[in-house]
Amino acid sequence: MIWIDWAIVVVYLAFTLALGLYLSRRASGGLVDFFVSGRSLPWWLAGTSMAATTFSIDTPLYIAGVVGTRGIAGNWEWWSFGIAHVVMIYVFARLWRRSEIITDAELTELRYGGATAAWLRGIKAFLFAVPINCIGIGYATLAMVKVIDALGLWQSFGIEPGESLKLLSVVGVSALVLVYAGFSGLWGVVATDFFQFFLALLGAIIVAVVAVINLGGMASLVEQVRAIGGTDLLAFVPLERGAGGWYQWSETAGISISTFLAYVTLQWWAFRRSDGGGEFIQRLAASKDEAEAEKAAWFFNILHYVVRTWPWVVVALAAVVIYPNLEDRELGYPMLMLDFLPPVLLGLVVASLIAAFMSTVSTLINWGASYLTNDLYARFMRPDAPQLI
Repeated sequence: MIWIDWAIVVVYLAFTLALGLYLSRRASGGLVDFFVSGRSLPWWLAGTSMAATTFSIDTPLYIAGVVGTRGIAGNWEWWSFGIAHVVMIYVFARLWRRSEIITDAELTELRYGGATAAWLRGIKAFLFAVPINCIGIGYATLAMVKVIDALGLWQSFGIEPGESLKLLSVVGVSALVLVYAGFSGLWGVVATDFFQFFLALLGAIIVAVVAVINLGGMASLVEQVRAIGGTDLLAFVPLERGAGGWYQWSETAGISISTFLAYVTLQWWAFRRSDGGGEFIQRLAASKDEAEAEKAAWFFNILHYVVRTWPWVVVALAAVVIYPNLEDRELGYPMLMLDFLPPVLLGLVVASLIAAFMSTVSTLINWGASYLTNDLYARFMRPDAPQLI
């Protein structure tokens, strides 16, 4: 990276901080204003924010690893959740908005009542806010360190960083997120999510387009992937015609049929987020009304499963062709960036990855704080407090 790339990154960070601080006045009215945006989010903002919460800095690297080792069919590991998310559109979205809750833990006590339900609410709030939330932030932090290392960001300054310096870099960006998320509440989080999501999507498209151009076009890419042999990397559902014309599971499939069936028949409903999940519920509850909540769920599904998937898949396939002997397939994504992106575009894509990291961390900070404040502090410690914010 050269100075113009770093200038783009700095401008992005400054803009994000300024936007978050500008929206701080919208979070000063109380718990409902701070944690569910005064229940005033339009569908397009809530839906984009939901999509942004599922996009961390390690997501494109993860997809590169999945496609590079198991093929496109390996994505059924997370595509299977689309079944639950369609159910969310038609069943849960309107009900979560109708409940007028701030967190899903709050609904536990409202639904069942009594001391036992209150304790269940408190225990769930603690588990989600502290250990589970910290694990999520930890995963994002480790991924950020991996990207810093893979892109050689400090090396562009002539500095050979140790692990401590890499970690301090992540802590610095996280502190910036903490400032705007702490001042602006959910409004600041979803507004920056909107900008960060489309910046991250643009970054993925840029890498995909540049990679395809360097391989001679999409048809050439597909032909070269097929020529590799071994695992069928291109099959969406790896079926092939067997004896008698019956379809059977392909012998070159990257996943077994039992794994595929476990994904599409079991995983999507047995997962703890099968009802939408805390971050999604927070945004559905923050929507203007039930109709807006349903449209937000629709928009999320389109962005998450239709729009965003394919640039990552294309990059992953290109990396298999360009780096056939790469042991860690996840590194194919940052290597393509370094090898093929010119100045300015490289800075833009690096900023897009930082945006993905910041979106994840800001969501987890606000979401965790909603449990601690609404379900622990306000419920058990100071239930009569007139104003907490």
